[in-house]
Amino acid sequence: MDLSNLKTKQLYINGEWRDSKGGNLHPVINPATEETLCEVIQGTLDDVDDAVAAAKAAFKEWRHSRAAKRQALMHAIADGMEARKQDLIHAVSQALGCPPHITEWLHIDGPIYAMRYYADRAAVMEETEQAGHSVVLREPVGVCGFITPWNYPLHQFVGKVAPALAAGCTMIQKPSEMTPLQDYVMTEIIDAAGLPAGVFNLVPGAGPIVGAALSSHVDIDMISFTGSTRAGIEVAKSAAPTVKRVTQELGGKSPLIITPDADLEAAVRWGCEDVFINSGQTCTALTRMLVPAERYDEAVNIAKKVAEEIAMGTGSDDFMGPLSSARQRDIVRGYIEKGIGEGARLVTGGSEIPEGFPQGFYVKPTVFADVTNDMAIAREEIFGPVTCMIPYKDMDEAIAIANDTEYGLSSGVWAKDAETAMPVVRRIEAGLCFVNGGEFNYDAPFGGVKRSGNGREFGAAGLDEFIELKSVQLPE
Repeated sequence: MDLSNLKTKQLYINGEWRDSKGGNLHPVINPATEETLCEVIQGTLDDVDDAVAAAKAAFKEWRHSRAAKRQALMHAIADGMEARKQDLIHAVSQALGCPPHITEWLHIDGPIYAMRYYADRAAVMEETEQAGHSVVLREPVGVCGFITPWNYPLHQFVGKVAPALAAGCTMIQKPSEMTPLQDYVMTEIIDAAGLPAGVFNLVPGAGPIVGAALSSHVDIDMISFTGSTRAGIEVAKSAAPTVKRVTQELGGKSPLIITPDADLEAAVRWGCEDVFINSGQTCTALTRMLVPAERYDEAVNIAKKVAEEIAMGTGSDDFMGPLSSARQRDIVRGYIEKGIGEGARLVTGGSEIPEGFPQGFYVKPTVFADVTNDMAIAREEIFGPVTCMIPYKDMDEAIAIANDTEYGLSSGVWAKDAETAMPVVRRIEAGLCFVNGGEFNYDAPFGGVKRSGNGREFGAAGLDEFIELKSVQLPE
């Protein structure tokens, strides 16, 4: 794919590519080579107003479109994603740094499935329910603003856009400045599928400008944000005066509890790879590994071995690419230094430049032992390939450590079997739990509790976020 063919210097508003009303260009950097891939326009407040006006006008008819029509259009979009799969892989991999062979299954396959899943759920909007002498109808929430992150850009694009389309909403999409390229590919796919003008609009730009304008705009009925807890709080504050619906998928500092009867080798290996995949830039990463004290030394040795086996780079045999940016690399290195300063034991890895990588924003897969839950590296989201190993003496202490966090997005339990794990699962305060290596499921709801956000994406619950219920009281 030649990235220069993408219309990255334009916006997509009301079914057409157009110039910005004064926006500047922002470079997109390849984190593996540190080279500039292209420049992307940054929208302005006037651009946001134009996109919102287009979405508001389009909503008048789109909201009443037949479910079968929306289903057909969404399947056409999924067909386009299949046809341009290599373009999507290239767009994500080049800007994020994830090896292409991992990008395919980690970043692309799931979103294609999810687009088809929601296409087939569009018919739910035409279902009614009887409640005594009332009929309950489903209606779309309205005009939506979407702010998506850089770490799983297509995953979050589809997690918001697909259910919104199925529900009959219109939308304005703002990608991250660092990884916007797949959004341009998707916009071309959406345009080719024949979606009515104004239903989908693309306005890239800076969070404090475009993101803030979407959050506060009086004509936007819902804002869906994925990113840091800090930024999520600002989005909610900005949205409050207009009483719009707000959903947030925010940070995490998730625990993996390995029980005494678990297969330790399998559990530790899976737990480490869960942290190192996507270079640790995963909000659900199980970065606190809780291990029975009597098996702790053995577990630390296994983790050391796994980390030192990780192949780095962007080749077909590599597992872990660079961090997404120089800033993110420096943040992660700073946390590693902080962990050492706090007294954690550096088992392997570290903040030094990895051997053989004079270029690129690489950080070594890093394992800390002798971590206590009051350390910054155990409490704050590092968003890098750093796992913290914490011993526990019994299950009550493991649960207490696991829940001693402001976050509640994800968790994991590795036990003798799934049945044995379930009593532990029920005691963990998190919206998601992976048991014995269970995989992410697009048919199930995804979201967190506590300061990890509110609302759910994917599964039937993901569609519910875009629905308003109307209760019609009939004469008895």
